[in-house]
Amino acid sequence: MSGFARAWKLSIVNGIATGVLCASATSSPVFAAPPATFTLAPDATTAWVADRLTGDDFLPPPSGPGPIMSEKDHPYVPNGGGGAPTYRVADLSNPILQPWARELMKKANDDVLAGKVPFIARERCWPGGMPGFLVDARIVPVYFLERPKELLMVIQLDSMVRHIYMDVSHSTDLKPSWYGESVGHYEGDTLVVDTIGMNDRSFVDNYRTPHTTQIHTVERFNLLDNGNILQVVVTVEDPGAFTTPWTAIQRYKRVKRAPLEESRCAENNNNYLNESVRPIPTAGKPDF
Repeated sequence: MSGFARAWKLSIVNGIATGVLCASATSSPVFAAPPATFTLAPDATTAWVADRLTGDDFLPPPSGPGPIMSEKDHPYVPNGGGGAPTYRVADLSNPILQPWARELMKKANDDVLAGKVPFIARERCWPGGMPGFLVDARIVPVYFLERPKELLMVIQLDSMVRHIYMDVSHSTDLKPSWYGESVGHYEGDTLVVDTIGMNDRSFVDNYRTPHTTQIHTVERFNLLDNGNILQVVVTVEDPGAFTTPWTAIQRYKRVKRAPLEESRCAENNNNYLNESVRPIPTAGKPDF
């Protein structure tokens, strides 16, 4: 791809930055240097954890199509949420869903209502994909590693890693992968990340919302509250799974933690909750 195929119109509504995809030329973007105030990793003890407002769900945008949320008669209550915890039942009335996606999610809803344990990627040691990666940091932190031409996002849980390559265009021939190819650049005090090339084996959220290999996400990262809050506004388009592009919001708070520690999932998570909702991934042969 010679350059980005979409541009962004940005507006501020109730203090929340929102973006709308619009057509533009595909000329190479003009890259700006990162602002001095935009520092995600000033030291090894700086980490980010999803704040209590969002947790491991997305927030909807102030207006327009938004993410899948809980079915109103079956609200989701997380562990530590002030009541008996529940599993998620997706609101299938959301008009963003293509019919096949809605039908697939209905089966998952029916299983939960029948008392079955649903699939949650992090509980079965599977990659969260994108944008599911953004809602995996409810309990364990996310760390950023800043390098001259690359930004890494690392969830301490199972050391899941996203690579964001800075100031480059997308590759011309991508093999689909769990996190696809993410390329980023700065627009003023906003980090913009464009991701394509994902496989269709993950979900976009914890409501088991499916997607296809056509999925394309654009994230806009902003620091708020004197750098103590990191807000991510992500717009998702996938004509194979959704009727329209939609936007979601995730917020993290800055916390002080010990430096990033190795945390392995599969070796310690055999037969989680005595449910075989999906096998824990194993490698049939070495990767190197």
